[in-house]
Amino acid sequence: MNNQILVNVTPQETRVAIIELGVAQELHIERASSRGLVGNIYWGRVARVLPGMQSAFVDLGLEKSAFLHVADIALNKDSTQPIPPIEKLLADGQSILVQVIKDPIGTKGARLSTQISIAGRYLVYLPFDDHIGVSQRIENEEERQLLKDRLISILPSGYKGGFIIRTVAENTSDQELLCDYDYLTQLWKHITKAQETHSAPHLLYQELNLAQRIIRDFVMDNTDRLLIDSRENFLKLKEFANEYCPQALASLEHYIGPRPLFDLFGVEEEIEKALSRRVQLESGGYLIIDQTEAMTTIDVNTGGFVGIRNFDDTIFRTNMEAAQAIARQLRLRNLGGIIIADFIDMESEEHRQAVLTEFNKALSRDRTKIKASGFSSLGLVEITRKRTRESLAHVLCEPCPCCEGRAQLKTPQTLCYEILREVVRTAKQFTAKEYRVIAHQKVIDLFLDEESANLAEVSDFIGKPISLQASQGLSQEYYDVILM
Repeated sequence: MNNQILVNVTPQETRVAIIELGVAQELHIERASSRGLVGNIYWGRVARVLPGMQSAFVDLGLEKSAFLHVADIALNKDSTQPIPPIEKLLADGQSILVQVIKDPIGTKGARLSTQISIAGRYLVYLPFDDHIGVSQRIENEEERQLLKDRLISILPSGYKGGFIIRTVAENTSDQELLCDYDYLTQLWKHITKAQETHSAPHLLYQELNLAQRIIRDFVMDNTDRLLIDSRENFLKLKEFANEYCPQALASLEHYIGPRPLFDLFGVEEEIEKALSRRVQLESGGYLIIDQTEAMTTIDVNTGGFVGIRNFDDTIFRTNMEAAQAIARQLRLRNLGGIIIADFIDMESEEHRQAVLTEFNKALSRDRTKIKASGFSSLGLVEITRKRTRESLAHVLCEPCPCCEGRAQLKTPQTLCYEILREVVRTAKQFTAKEYRVIAHQKVIDLFLDEESANLAEVSDFIGKPISLQASQGLSQEYYDVILM
């Protein structure tokens, strides 16, 4: 089976794995306590207009105010005219209809737009627009025009709003398109009615949950099975699919096997690998992936791969394998923003072009907007991938309290010298009979061995004894100097 979707449901969270060619390609996680906001429509209140940034903060009734830039404000005027300054469009305290286009990430609040769009199975409805467009993933210009003409011909006269035809609509019937149209326009009527009856801030429409979105957006003709391990949620999804996506019913199955679903398909192991800094390649080479707030860097190494012909061939084969692995890791880890891939230097221009072609081919499978440059003069490839939600590591992990996210610890010797300086500093400020150092066992052992002479010298300098106490409960970098 080429394409399977696995849905693991617990009361706390829903996890979805997209399996292609027997390997997990994408992971999606939604927790009940922190459900995503993208797609939600709010009747918000402008909290503060910032003319200097040409943006505004909007109160949605959430913990953090959301961010609205002037470029994301829909205007009913000629697009060739310059955009008015935001202070001419919004005022503090004003009520405004907005939609979340990017989830809060880190310390940043949600990103908003007044250009409302509501996604259906085959169409995206644009209530404030009159444009009919086609998904960019459909590249054939003749086919794009045929889809536009077809939709215009079946829409009822006097229809309002615009539409974007989704990729999945290529082979659908007119009746299915009309059903999607009816659903979206009725949904918009409910939203506008709720807007009239509630004061800001108020949630008017909440995007479908993860399992429902997977049925709507990911089940295609090439999807063999969608397995879900919860009977209650299977019945709910079956009801949802029957009403909204009947073509997905054939692939929907309730998994009742003895082994956990994600264990059976090796997804749990893939999650652990996706949280690791090092990714092993089948040839013996490996990737080193470092994720920072500014960018993500990926370094390719030959490792234990020595090849069978010559060194150039070894490098070429490692880079070709890395091109596939990097593209998959970007999807699996949901890495976004600026990504720098440092492939192993290749002297042959033919090899460089072959690796770049393979890389772009692998990236083309990504559902998220992504673009890669050619090799720079330093042999680096720059990739930009749209960031719409937190990466897998940010969802599942937190910074290490021992190293505070540095991924490295101070050595025991460094800590010994730091402690000795702290003892001298404390002795100058406070008088005591004795100064007791409480530290990790490794630090204490070093004081009793290699650094014993330095400890004695400091004790003589301050004229007071220094005692040592080990505490295994402390992290290696934590210590304290106690006045006795």
